[in-house]
Order: sequence, then structure tokens, then C-alpha cells
Amino acid sequence: MRSFLIAHDGVFREERGHVFRASGSVCFEIFGDDLGQMRTHDCSPLMASADIKVRLDDSRDNWDKGGRGISKSGTMRDGLMELEAVIAIANKGSFRAAALDLGLSTTALSNLIGKLEKRLGVRLFNRTTRSVSLTDAGRQFVQQVGPALREIQQAMAVARSQQDIPSGTLRINAFPTAAREILAPLVLAFVRRYPQVHVDLVTEGRIVDIVAEGFDLGLRSADLVPTDMIALPVGQPQSFAVVATPAYLEARGAPMVPPDLFTHSCIRIRLPNGALYRWHFEKEGDAVQIDVQGPITLDEASLARIAVLEGTGIGFFMEADVRNDIAAGRLVRLLQDWTPQRAPLCLYYPGRRNPSAAFRAFIDMARATASVGKI
Repeated sequence: MRSFLIAHDGVFREERGHVFRASGSVCFEIFGDDLGQMRTHDCSPLMASADIKVRLDDSRDNWDKGGRGISKSGTMRDGLMELEAVIAIANKGSFRAAALDLGLSTTALSNLIGKLEKRLGVRLFNRTTRSVSLTDAGRQFVQQVGPALREIQQAMAVARSQQDIPSGTLRINAFPTAAREILAPLVLAFVRRYPQVHVDLVTEGRIVDIVAEGFDLGLRSADLVPTDMIALPVGQPQSFAVVATPAYLEARGAPMVPPDLFTHSCIRIRLPNGALYRWHFEKEGDAVQIDVQGPITLDEASLARIAVLEGTGIGFFMEADVRNDIAAGRLVRLLQDWTPQRAPLCLYYPGRRNPSAAFRAFIDMARATASVGKI
């Protein structure tokens, strides 16, 4: 037995999960699993030791020792306990054995079945002092409920397992450029380490509400992360890059300041909302936007890169998209002093109370990967 105190007019949550309310200070001991059955303890000389009833707090929902919800009406919130009770009695052949299996007292189990039978309007069990057997209605009930209950229990076990073993699907929404930054060092490394996890990486230029559209995570520049989200920096500061091929520059010359672009052939950019993008420049606090002209308009960076590599004109990119081309000499960076560093990439997500094991593992791996500079 264990002694507990309910303070005057207070609510006490016993360690098994029961919530009780008393009108005065009472010490008591649990002597059975029946909800509300307590024995007073001699913690006060004014109180006699006697069996008392302690009612469930009718102002709120409560929880039984197995974590199952008990509503203010006293019925199991999820309804599964009653079904489990019927199956357990049918399998064990006695209320006592079934009660032990379920972690309940025989009285509590009997009351549970009695309430279910009253609600159904039929008797499920024939009871004597020596034996228990299913009625015809009980046999039909068990035949129908048994397989369904096993499927529900299996589904719940699968859901619970995702708290322990990374599995299931993670959905991530990202700008295309951002996705290319994390694909090899983080996402592909993650799915190799956790083969039971499927990553659904969706790329699009528009900013979406990741919660409303069913994503676990988003990936954007830090300055575009909603303020109510948790942000995790995962890369170095970003910057734009204006580039052209050596052959183009030999034939047309290099622009020295942003307005020089008006005399050049440029690859125009169409945004996801259909508008044409004005190239953004900044230097020493002065910001300039240039509405460039050129022979072609494209809405995808990989297509624009091809056009620039073919000598069609000058292109405007996130530096990461053309970094290797610049390093290899295929492209030359222009106006670099007008394209300062921008905010780094961030994974972001809403606060969540019970994240899956897959989610936790991905966040942990993102932190580790970013800390060693692999992104």
C-alpha cells in the first residue's frame, strides 16, 4: 500500500494517473484497483481509520492507470478497454484471470462488463460463482470484435514503434536551390542510415504554410522563416551570383555596375506567381533593382544555367547553383561587390510535443552535419 494526501479543496494526481478531489485534507491508502475505493490513513488524530469513497473529479477528464482516458461520465474515452475486457474474459475463461491480465480488480472488470452489457442491451456472459461462458450474443460479438480489435492494436503498436525506431515518412518542403544544398550531405545520408524512413522532398518556389499543407519541415532562408516556427540553421550564409561564360565576356565585355546590364543580353527569371523578377543588388547600403532584358525567360534555375553555359547571355543565380561552374572556369562571376552575403538556410518546423523517432533522428543529423560544416 502507498499513502497519499489530498489537500483541502485540491486536486491530486496519483502516480498511476488517477485524479481525485476531496473536500478536506485526507490521507488515504490504495487497497485495490477499483476507482474511488480508498482507505483512510491515521495521519490526523481527528480522523478514524475507515473505508471511504473518494469521487472522481467531475470538473475534468481523468486517466486510469494504463493511460486510458476516463471522461467525466466515467466511461473509457477510447472505448477499447471494454472490448479488450470482453476478449480477455472469453480467452481466459474467468473474470479473475482476465482481471489479472488487464491489471484491473475483479470488481472493476465486472462493473466494466456490466456497463457495456447495459449499453448494448444484451448479456454477453453467463455468470455463476463457479464458471463463466459466452452467451450466443457474446459469441457473435467476440467473433466480430476480435479481428477488428487485433487490427486496431496492431495499428497502435506500429504507431508507438515510430517513437522508438525511425520509420515512416518525413515530408519536407524547400526552395529548389535549398534542396540541392542539403540533398547529398543530409537527405541522402539520412535515408542510407535509416532505411525504414521515406523522405518526401517537395521543391517549389512559393512560400507555403507547412502545417496546413501537411509537411513536417520546411527549408528556406532564415529571413523567410515564419516567426512562430522553430528554426535550425543548416548552412553557410547564401549570396546571389551574376555569371557569364568567358566567351560571352570576350565578345560583349563585362558589366562594371548594375545599370551596365541594360546593354547586355540577360536570362530573365519568372517567379512562381508569374511576375518577372528584378535582379537585386546592394552595396554599402545602396539597393538597386534592375529589370533586365534578354532573348529568353525561364522559371527554373537549372534551365537558366544551361542557357548561360551555351553563351546565350548573363544569368542571375544563387551562388550555390553555379559554384562548381565558377570553380571549374566554365563561368565567370560578375558584380560580386554588389551581391553581398544573405541569411543562411534554415530547417524550420512547428513545436511538437510527441515527435516521431524519424523526425528526432533527422533533426539530430541536421545539427551534426551543420556543426561540422558539411552543408
